[in-house]
Amino acid sequence: MADEIPNVPDGPHLRTIAMPRDTNASGAIFGGWTVSQMDLAGGTFVAQRVQGRFVTVSIDAMRFIRPIEVGDEVSVYCTLQEEGDTSIAVKIETWARDRSGSNAEKVTEGVFTYVALDENGKPRHQNDAQSK
Repeated sequence: MADEIPNVPDGPHLRTIAMPRDTNASGAIFGGWTVSQMDLAGGTFVAQRVQGRFVTVSIDAMRFIRPIEVGDEVSVYCTLQEEGDTSIAVKIETWARDRSGSNAEKVTEGVFTYVALDENGKPRHQNDAQSK
């Protein structure tokens, strides 16, 4: 079964174009740039749930499937993986489409975990919206 672009009602959570300034020494898009885009999308997703401060605490199961090329349209999709008292695990997939708008392929995936914080920077129950 081939992967298909996720059907997320309010996604993608981030869409951008990969630019030449984002390349590594081999000419492909730098992996760190891709992870950054994924974390930005995950942050948008989590912000809607936590209603306050939060931080990224881990990235698990990160997998780079194929390089992103300059000019690709990059879309990042988030789905809830697991929810705890203070943390949220989000499955994040990055998809790239060539400039013609066709040939979409999943290029990365991973699970990012975020923790809700109170006004003192300590973990808090994510439903306590005290630190907006």
